[in-house]
Amino acid sequence: MKEQLTVKQQKVLDFISDYMNSEKVPPTIREIAAHFSYASPGTVQDYLKILKDKGLINIKRNFYRGIELLVPAYGIPVLGRVRAGAPEHAVEDVEEWIDVSGLFPKGADVFALRVKGDSMEGSGIMEGDLAVVRKQPSAENNDIVVALLGDEATIKRFKSKGGDVWLEPDNPGYEPIKGREFFIIGRVVGIIRNYIN
Repeated sequence: MKEQLTVKQQKVLDFISDYMNSEKVPPTIREIAAHFSYASPGTVQDYLKILKDKGLINIKRNFYRGIELLVPAYGIPVLGRVRAGAPEHAVEDVEEWIDVSGLFPKGADVFALRVKGDSMEGSGIMEGDLAVVRKQPSAENNDIVVALLGDEATIKRFKSKGGDVWLEPDNPGYEPIKGREFFIIGRVVGIIRNYIN
């Protein structure tokens, strides 16, 4: 999995992407330096090297505007699969990146998981869908969450009543998960479905 960016690194990457979207060409090192009020182009070169080392950009030598984006700057990484049925061993590995520019707020700490199973079909979450998840350790009653039970992950509706909490499927063919300790990884904030196989 690619390393997380620092706030400053993300700002440089965001600027490059915004510039390319608006101007249809990459910015020059001097344009990046001017935007961030850096006194030296060397500072920009340091940031570009880091972004290149993290696999986010490529730099073409001997090109005036030689920055090339390798992944969507505002993309959501698909980290693996999540069971909408019985919980399954959680493995975090980037399968692909989805460009969702404009669909979700910039800088939001989100990722996607491909859904396996049908325990959430009552909420319109089907096998093969991509669940877009915002990382957060807590949830409100009735939120749809991704939860970790030991080393297994599942997507369910978070329920709380009195002092009790449990995970509720939205399919009557499945039993609620009660009496097991779980940790909330994040809240589902969207579903992406591809109708073309």
